[in-house]
Amino acid sequence: MAFWDKLKGMVGGTPPGGGGGGDPNLARKVETILVRRMAAREIFEPIDVADEATIDASGRTISVITYACSIVEGLYEEGRFQSLGYTRTRMADGNWRYHPKGVDPLRRAPAPAQRPPPAAAKAPPPAARAPAPAPVRAPAPAAPAAPSRAAPAPRDPLDASAILGLSADEVRRRAMRIDPYRTAWIGRVDTIPPQSDERTALIDRGLILRGLLDEGQIAEIHRVGDIWLRHHDAAKIAAIAATKAVDKALADKAVERAAKKAQKKAEAAERLQRRIADVLKRKAEDIVYLGPGVSGLLSDRRSHLEVLQQRGLPVLSTPADVARALGVPVPELRWLCYHAEATPKPHYVYFEIPKRSGGKRLLAAPQPKLAKAQEWVLHNVLEKLATEAPAHGFVKGRSTVTCAAPHVGRDVVVNLDLSDFFPTIGFGRVRGVFRRLGYSPAVATIFALLCTESPRTPVLFEGKRNYVAVGPRALPQGACTSPAISNQIAKKLDRRLAGMSKRHGFAYTRYADDLTFSAAAGKREAVAMLLARVRHVVTEEGFAINPKKGRIQRSGRRQMVTGIVVNQKPSVPREEVRLLRSILHHARTTGLEAQNREALPHWEAHLRGRIAYVHMVDPARAAKLQAAFDAVVISPNQ
Repeated sequence: MAFWDKLKGMVGGTPPGGGGGGDPNLARKVETILVRRMAAREIFEPIDVADEATIDASGRTISVITYACSIVEGLYEEGRFQSLGYTRTRMADGNWRYHPKGVDPLRRAPAPAQRPPPAAAKAPPPAARAPAPAPVRAPAPAAPAAPSRAAPAPRDPLDASAILGLSADEVRRRAMRIDPYRTAWIGRVDTIPPQSDERTALIDRGLILRGLLDEGQIAEIHRVGDIWLRHHDAAKIAAIAATKAVDKALADKAVERAAKKAQKKAEAAERLQRRIADVLKRKAEDIVYLGPGVSGLLSDRRSHLEVLQQRGLPVLSTPADVARALGVPVPELRWLCYHAEATPKPHYVYFEIPKRSGGKRLLAAPQPKLAKAQEWVLHNVLEKLATEAPAHGFVKGRSTVTCAAPHVGRDVVVNLDLSDFFPTIGFGRVRGVFRRLGYSPAVATIFALLCTESPRTPVLFEGKRNYVAVGPRALPQGACTSPAISNQIAKKLDRRLAGMSKRHGFAYTRYADDLTFSAAAGKREAVAMLLARVRHVVTEEGFAINPKKGRIQRSGRRQMVTGIVVNQKPSVPREEVRLLRSILHHARTTGLEAQNREALPHWEAHLRGRIAYVHMVDPARAAKLQAAFDAVVISPNQ
């Protein structure tokens, strides 16, 4: 048998002579010993019973002792001990100790003297009776510290202990000196006990005498054990040192992270302050946002300077340039231009006036500051732009009379009306007008916002009144810039309609949203074709014809253009002349104010204006009215 096989047999492997598992004789011995010990109310451990049961066995090995210990534990698990008033307690070394119920297991009496061994011929070698280690159990919570080992004494050259055996008396005498409660090596499976331990010395002597190991091998085993005792805690010490190093590194890292975090916070606070300062400065000097849906081109500040100079327009490229030109601070310009979906105070005053054709027309009068900005845009930009020849509305030197003059004495006159003329011209089209003039997208956006507004309706929410936008921004009816911008938007429409009318023998003029076409005799059959083509062109240019306001007037009836009769010459309708004549006639006897049946304010100025309008259309007829008015005003009765 190999050396290591023998060693495994001694310390827990398969014994050389076979195992003791399943031996019925050993089980009967263990039961007999248990009955005797419990009858004497002794305190014992399974190793005590196993040692007594196998003291005279010829094949006493670790596996046999382990089997005997397992018999004791098995009997306890079967409930044999409880019927005799016994229980067990796990001790600090991990071993079970059996004792009567109610008795302190630590008050253990000295073990009784063992029975004398049988005849020497039947006795096993003395090493076989060495105490065997306990069966494999859960490790103890904490192993006692290993005692310090004394340095080996010089070897006596006359010592014959290596070849001499041990008598039973000597083994018993030396074994009785072992106190299992004071030695640190009993039950230890994690190390090799030193030779200074008496129990270990007996076991070593038994191994040598049985020929299982020689002294050199024993010395090598203990040398390895000594090295293990010196270094077995090195891993723990290294782990503790590593843990401390890791803890220190983590603490240093945490301090470093905290410092970096504090530094980043300080830098972020500094950046925030710089950003706040930059935002405040930019708000005071620039405009980068004017509301949702209208701010996309505010970053483009590129204007065509040469084009603006050629047209004689103010050279503007940035919002700050516009603010300086208008004479207002940048924040005020932002407030005037800002597009809000809901606002408690809009820039317009909304009111309605009755239409001549029925219904009501919503007008939006700008607030004073916005009106002043719009007047600047009108006088410095829009009035410098040329309009097409057919356009007569809101153009210097042109009027309703000039609009009606081309249609005097014509055989057929066609009147058409553009539906929702100003509301049709939205924010994008207005911005396009200013961009085509050469202004940068930023300036064009600001001008377009100044000249457009969304239709709004008042909404009361949580006790607060807000004016909410109910449609897109468009030209408001009431802003001074709306007519001039509409003329620029309709330039292409005027060119196309004028060219088409000329080709078919018609004359064409436009006054705001009123389109007038006329032709000499022989063109009545072409009116249907004209209407179809006009509708097509108007639709392509982004407008629509109002089907309720179209009229075709032939020469046999009264023909009117922009409120002026054009059958033979431009004249005011006779109803208007007769009404003025009647008012002035009765005023001679009743006084001028008595004729103010509608209670109109500034009645005298109102009459002066109406007579002046007649004078603009028909000066001869207006002269008689003016004379009658002067007679009433300077009459002594007044």
